[in-house]
Amino acid sequence: MTGPEIAVDRSSPVPLYFQVAEQLAAAIQRGELAPGDRLDSEMRLADRLGLSRPTVRQAIQQLVDKGLIVRHRGVGTQVVRGEVRRAVELTSLHDDLLRAGQQPSTSVLELTTVPCPTEVAAALGLPAGSEVQHLRRLRFSDGEPLAVMENWLPTGPVRLSVDALQAGGLYAILRAGGRRIRGAHQRIGARAATTAEARMLGERRGAPLLTMTRTAYDDQGHHVEHGAHIYRASRYSLEVTVAER
Repeated sequence: MTGPEIAVDRSSPVPLYFQVAEQLAAAIQRGELAPGDRLDSEMRLADRLGLSRPTVRQAIQQLVDKGLIVRHRGVGTQVVRGEVRRAVELTSLHDDLLRAGQQPSTSVLELTTVPCPTEVAAALGLPAGSEVQHLRRLRFSDGEPLAVMENWLPTGPVRLSVDALQAGGLYAILRAGGRRIRGAHQRIGARAATTAEARMLGERRGAPLLTMTRTAYDDQGHHVEHGAHIYRASRYSLEVTVAER
């Protein structure tokens, strides 16, 4: 068990649970509590600090809600890895994770040729029902599930394979096949996780997810791919730099 030094001030107007949560969060940010470290149990922490278990439970829950720690049945409470921050640029998540010093891995859930759904066909500028390559992947960061990624691509010279998708990012595969991706139309949103999505991502049902749809095109204006991705909001954020015009 791991327990950093925590001092609570009972004369302070700051709630006791908040004092505990803030000091634990600071210990995580300093690296005093590393990813995978286990915290003291609620009972042990309450005894050590002279606080009630409901107070400690509220502090722990605040850290869980912030995505700093996670509860595992039979294991206890553990520190999770830091949030993945990604600039809103025309890059692949695989490459962004590598640049951030994290190890990406991929489980290919589906790779088939299917009739293109109407909404996707409109995005790609194809007749409804045209054959497209369809893939779904579960992307991991340092072994933890991070995103479910679904993509549709017009059939063409670049044929995807499970081995290639497990070894690298989609955009790297397309570039290697001669497709130069020049830009994309992108939309970012949020919604609650379904039961199936929560199970795949290691979240609770109804947990917040970030969503992103993207339609990429090449230097001749031809559509290259359309993607619909979901990300764990507890582990992932998008950053935008805004400049005055």
